[in-house]
Amino acid sequence: MTTKPLHNFHIPVMGLAYTIDSPIRVAQYGISSVISIIDDEILEKMKNFYSQKFNLNYSGISTKTEDYRAKRITAYLNMVDDIVNEKFESFKQEISKNKEALKDFVAMLPNTSDLKNSLQNLIAQKGNWSDSIKNFIETNLLPGSIDVNIMTKVDKDNYKKNEQLPVMYNDAHASLRGFANSKLSSSMVLSAGMNPRLYSYMEEFEDFYPDENGYLKKKIILKVSDFRSAMIQGNFLAKKGLWVSEYRVESGLNCGGHAFATEGILLGPIMEEFRQKKNELIQSAHTLMNNALEQKGKAILSQPLEMKITVQGGVGTSEEHEFLLNHYNVDSVGWGSPFLLVPEATSVDTETRNLLLQANEKDFYLSRISPLGVPFNTIKGTSNEILKIQKEAKGRYGSSCPKKLLALSKEYAPEGTCTASRKYQDIKLTELYHQKGILSVEEFNKKKTEITDKACLCVGLVNSAYMEQGIEIKGEKQGVVICPGPNIAFFDKEVSLSEMVKHIYGNINILPHNNRPNMFINELKMYVDYLKKEIAESSQQITYSQTKKWNAFRKNMLEGIAYYQQLFNASSFFRKGLQTINHQLREYQLMLTAIDIPQVEK
Repeated sequence: MTTKPLHNFHIPVMGLAYTIDSPIRVAQYGISSVISIIDDEILEKMKNFYSQKFNLNYSGISTKTEDYRAKRITAYLNMVDDIVNEKFESFKQEISKNKEALKDFVAMLPNTSDLKNSLQNLIAQKGNWSDSIKNFIETNLLPGSIDVNIMTKVDKDNYKKNEQLPVMYNDAHASLRGFANSKLSSSMVLSAGMNPRLYSYMEEFEDFYPDENGYLKKKIILKVSDFRSAMIQGNFLAKKGLWVSEYRVESGLNCGGHAFATEGILLGPIMEEFRQKKNELIQSAHTLMNNALEQKGKAILSQPLEMKITVQGGVGTSEEHEFLLNHYNVDSVGWGSPFLLVPEATSVDTETRNLLLQANEKDFYLSRISPLGVPFNTIKGTSNEILKIQKEAKGRYGSSCPKKLLALSKEYAPEGTCTASRKYQDIKLTELYHQKGILSVEEFNKKKTEITDKACLCVGLVNSAYMEQGIEIKGEKQGVVICPGPNIAFFDKEVSLSEMVKHIYGNINILPHNNRPNMFINELKMYVDYLKKEIAESSQQITYSQTKKWNAFRKNMLEGIAYYQQLFNASSFFRKGLQTINHQLREYQLMLTAIDIPQVEK
């Protein structure tokens, strides 16, 4: 039986709940997607919802249960696996009997797929095609992967009766354990940087180690922003006998959710380095992993395991998709935010989806609403923002903080406080008002905004899923927070799953007009704006290290532009828009050169 994925795109994790049940919706078509497993509460509620919907025998797990977080995660993932397998079997039965359903499925497959060609040939055969189709389907089809995501920074210490629990009960640790104990054979995506303590915890679970045949039941995917980070993290894990099966490269700014900007290094040059040095990454990890496996008394492997390089962030046309696959030799391309407009694929309430449909470029922005203190992509006019403005008009700031997943600040309490909480903001505002006579009006208002900007993501990022499924929302009214990438501004209509997939593969076009900038140009614009804004907002006395950082940032971007100028002119892709691309590259080159970076002597 084949193990090769049917598609060369995947749906990355979006928020805490926008892809919470995406495998249930799309895996039967061979489409892989990623579930966030950091919030056990919504996983438990969704498990109860689907258990009832499909008449499954999954009982509730209360917060009084020992290790309830991990057990809830395991139970939800096991249930999703059950549902996906059942739906996949039903789907195979349907397309083996119904020729029209089979044709619809074939139309969704990549045009370059051998599977697509074989199925088309079988459909064209005369006579009784059902038996041959059925045998072929059993041998060659498999469901999309049910992958999970853990944001490594969301690893809060937990307490019971004011006593700190062991590290294994930290949030991210419990999430990892929940996945490790599940029956899934899939991948765990670790995002938001390296957490050595969490990475070391993986050593305790056999499913992350290869067997003597090189089979991995649980695979590790690292979301990274550059090659250096991939090498450091991959070698760290290899020294423990753990293999990274995929590096998921994401644009620093042209992405959804939290934006981890690089030092001005653009996506194209980053992918070029992965293309050129992939073998170095493989060989380094293989040697280190075998040494570790030998020390642990486990079977060593004569050949390196498979290592995939994938990319995501801002892709929006079939030409961009094909370019990434062919030029950089990536294994898959992540399509995230556009799928927020596909009700069959993602969990989004009607009001929020309509907000996305009606928004234009200027409505999407890089905000400071995340309690993690990392820039966060969002959109103007969310119900969360409207409610927040209404509460602040009455002098009420911050959230009641019911979940405390981001209660990571130890400034006022050892157990942690969330910077979006009412408790934290009240303390901070009291401190600020004591300085009112010292600060200028401008400084005071700026500091106040910095305090009160933070939003409750724990609640805001899950409410949409509750609203779509009609699940009761308890507690303080928070509304919805959504975190699309800026690329979604160029999509303006709700589409079916079939239409979106056909758009990805170039069989139809769902974009309304042709003035969407190339994904690389759009990212370049974001980095230019980012640098200009950072310099303009630097209110404190500028230091030598700051100017050194800004100069390096600009240098990296100028080198990136030179790379693109050579790349696009030599490539057979983007020929129709080449004149515009070259003009835009020149414009940004001049803009960068003209930026006045303050120079400070060492």
